[in-house]
Amino acid sequence: MDKLENIGYGDWFHNQVDVGKIAAHEVARVVAVHKDSYVITKGDGEVFAECSGNLLYASGSPFDLPTTGDWIYADFYDDDSHAIIHGVLPRRTLLKRKTAGKLVDFQLIAANIDFAFIMQSVDYNFNLRRLERYLAMVNENQITPLILLSKCDLVSPDEVEEIKKNIISITPHTSVLAFSNLTRENITAIKSFLSPGKTYCLLGSSGVGKTTLLNSIIGSEQFETQAVSKKQSKGRHTTTSRELVQLDNGALLIDTPGMRELGNMSIGAGIDETFSEILELAEHCQFRDCSHTNEKGCAILAAIKADELDEHRYKNYVKMKTESAFYEMSYSEKRKKDKEFGKMVKSVMKSKKKR
Repeated sequence: MDKLENIGYGDWFHNQVDVGKIAAHEVARVVAVHKDSYVITKGDGEVFAECSGNLLYASGSPFDLPTTGDWIYADFYDDDSHAIIHGVLPRRTLLKRKTAGKLVDFQLIAANIDFAFIMQSVDYNFNLRRLERYLAMVNENQITPLILLSKCDLVSPDEVEEIKKNIISITPHTSVLAFSNLTRENITAIKSFLSPGKTYCLLGSSGVGKTTLLNSIIGSEQFETQAVSKKQSKGRHTTTSRELVQLDNGALLIDTPGMRELGNMSIGAGIDETFSEILELAEHCQFRDCSHTNEKGCAILAAIKADELDEHRYKNYVKMKTESAFYEMSYSEKRKKDKEFGKMVKSVMKSKKKR
């Protein structure tokens, strides 16, 4: 059990274990996902694994299959040279987003995260509205956010302080730290956030320096990085999968691919927490059914007019609420159709067997 505890297996997960499954299988953690195969560990080495046929057959959505950071039930074979995954333990936290493009479905990012490092660079990449989207995603799961501002060597200290001031105005209780992978400014300070047995996740767009930061923390060029495109000022996708890395001090860190499109769904609570001051203002509107568009006595419109609430922040709040509701409704309709199709296929198969 000590080896599992070293990779984050605490009392919460121990209490979620299925007695029947733990009697038949071992507990392990997912280190990485590569399409249909996995890398898992019991804390003493990594093993390639695949899902059992029953697990694949019973899965009705991406939620039912393992993702990086998950705790799973597995059987190990041939001196732990390979394994079969038979199930996923309940997740304490789960980071997810809408799949890119028009398809309305979930993409799992990582599970059982304690802290999320949300990274933006202080040059072209910095965007408060995008930061609000990341905060809503993280707050939905009650994951503690930590905001990192990379490439602080590219701008003046005054500009860095102005950016920090803007961030604190929208999330006053969140730690914000500017650093540089080039000069190594505040790399030691970032390391001080990392605690043994806790799981951290690096989130941010391509090119902000997530993988470079991971290498800086490790102290070697263990993971591949690429230069940012000078023509488009956009980062290149170096990290193509999510991998759980155990650091020398015992902390666990997951690097993630850059996300240029961040559509959120089913994050109503996360949005409300991220924009809590807007909800508080709404309680002071003259009418309970206030739409906050043109009504007299609207506390939100009054706050915007008095420069007490940023109009762009409010518009982003409305946009995210609308998107989340639309995606959730569309996903529910898709799931309903998938289930109906599945029932029809099973019915046809039963009819063929009877003949």
